[in-house]
Amino acid sequence: MTYISDRITIDDRICNGKPTIRGKRITAQTILEFLQAGDSRETILHQYPSLEPEDIDACLAFAIDLMKRKYTLKVA
Repeated sequence: MTYISDRITIDDRICNGKPTIRGKRITAQTILEFLQAGDSRETILHQYPSLEPEDIDACLAFAIDLMKRKYTLKVA
């Protein structure tokens, strides 16, 4: 298991290697999609009682960190 932050982990054996929250089967992408859809933090925490508010913050920080990277698009 690789720790991206203290709360975001990547393990090839969990969720096909997608970034998850603390090794749980809850992906950072899932939480970001809930937020994008307009769900409140309270709703997400109710849907996933094992999560903590800091887990949502970690997902947002992870997404921001990804956007700081340089990307190059290649024309096929």
